[in-house]
Amino acid sequence: MSVDDADLPPHATEPGTGPAPDGADPDKPADPAPFADPGAVADPGAGTDSTDSTEHPLALRLEHLILGAGRQYTPFQAARTAGVSMDLASRFWRAMGFADIGQAKALTEADVLALRRLAGLVEAGLLSEPMAIQVARSTGQTTARLADWQTDSFLEGLTEPPEPGMTRAEVAYPLVELLLPELEEFLIYVWRRQLAAATSRVVQSDDEEAVDRRLAVGFADLVGFTRLTRRLEEEELGELVEAFETTAADQVAAYGGRLIKTLGDEVLYVADDPGTAAEISLRLIETMTGDESMPALRVGMAFGTVTTRMGDVFGTTVNLASRLTSIAPRDAVLVDGDFAQALGEAGDAPISEVDASAEDKYRFALQPMWRRPVRGLGVVEPWLLTRRG
Repeated sequence: MSVDDADLPPHATEPGTGPAPDGADPDKPADPAPFADPGAVADPGAGTDSTDSTEHPLALRLEHLILGAGRQYTPFQAARTAGVSMDLASRFWRAMGFADIGQAKALTEADVLALRRLAGLVEAGLLSEPMAIQVARSTGQTTARLADWQTDSFLEGLTEPPEPGMTRAEVAYPLVELLLPELEEFLIYVWRRQLAAATSRVVQSDDEEAVDRRLAVGFADLVGFTRLTRRLEEEELGELVEAFETTAADQVAAYGGRLIKTLGDEVLYVADDPGTAAEISLRLIETMTGDESMPALRVGMAFGTVTTRMGDVFGTTVNLASRLTSIAPRDAVLVDGDFAQALGEAGDAPISEVDASAEDKYRFALQPMWRRPVRGLGVVEPWLLTRRG
């Protein structure tokens, strides 16, 4: 059932028709600060009808199935029902990546509840307003990519009509109906697992390292990828990138690292110590070299202080690892001096001729390379990392 103006609290009126907020110009209409659900298309002339006649009927049915309710509120009504100012509601929803839709009736009870929960965390003092917006942004960005990835990876293929005469639309609805609860439960499980791992790392680190931490940072880059983009068909290129990212993600996870992000022909990962990062990098080289369908790989790594924000890493250490990758030979790993020193201190690699001639107890070998200038970072002395023996 739609919520009409009569169903709203006494103070809730459409923008520009009721009392102005405290401190606002009573003669100036309030800014509706429109927001909407993902995938909605902004229509400047949209009214408050709950159904957009331009939308595919199946798309509306799928939306109802996935969201669990029909379109019921305009953005103004949703904000007022949740007890949230339009300004804060707009900032929450834009942080989550939702499109502006004017005052179309496109929101549901779930949208109202989400606003109420975020605002409640702020009111209770559990989160500051900037932190709540950051939570909205990180969740929105991550789940938007996840939804696109899952749709591209299997939903599109699974909805191919199994029999002649059937349309994809006829297959999509029952398939989503079956998958939705299972995928939802799996998403919650993986999120809890990842949250447990992340909080464990934080509580075991020093207070000073909660944000600025010493990590081993690695970049792995496909050699000659630009030339490949001109030679391969789009589908072949997509399969290559997917195979590379899958291989990299598996190797990074298997040996104790964390994949930060993928950039098509490049992946960024971190590990708590250089020994773990060294093992991951050499495994990547060895795995990729053994696959004739994959181009050559080069890896650059650095060890030092990094700043972590919203699941990403920043700082000079990250920049140095990226620069080392750009000068690394094919199928080789370059590391910086701090990385080499840390491996030596941990007993993972010799860093002098005397050490190298001692008992064969090391996992890795290090060879100093020519000192060279690196753009933006001055002169560095890279070391070539190999597996000992």
